[in-house]
Amino acid sequence: MVTHRLVMAAATLAAAIALEPRGVLAHAFLEHASPAVGSSVPAAPAVVTIWFTQQLEPAFTTATVTDKSGTDVDSGPAEVDAKDPTELRVPLKPLPAGTYTVTWHALSVDTHTTQGHFTFEVAGR
Repeated sequence: MVTHRLVMAAATLAAAIALEPRGVLAHAFLEHASPAVGSSVPAAPAVVTIWFTQQLEPAFTTATVTDKSGTDVDSGPAEVDAKDPTELRVPLKPLPAGTYTVTWHALSVDTHTTQGHFTFEVAGR
């Protein structure tokens, strides 16, 4: 009788693990960005947009863009898109040619934090 209960409990646990939605335990990792990570663009963008693999918690997610000297070139705070909570936007000041670093810190709605950075280049004319 104990063996039967043990087998049933193990089978129930195995089924629960197998049927678990995989996205539930994931973190918000950078999926893609515009300008693209490591890209060179011919003209300065007005905004950097970053898409993540999970929905973001707006109050605790941020990003900044800096020039080669470390000076912020944001024209306002980063904001999570209300219609697409996987999207984070950073408005920019007019940018001259140069290399820029985007540094981000994300808190996904599953309460896991991630952070990272990438660069892009404005080639200019």
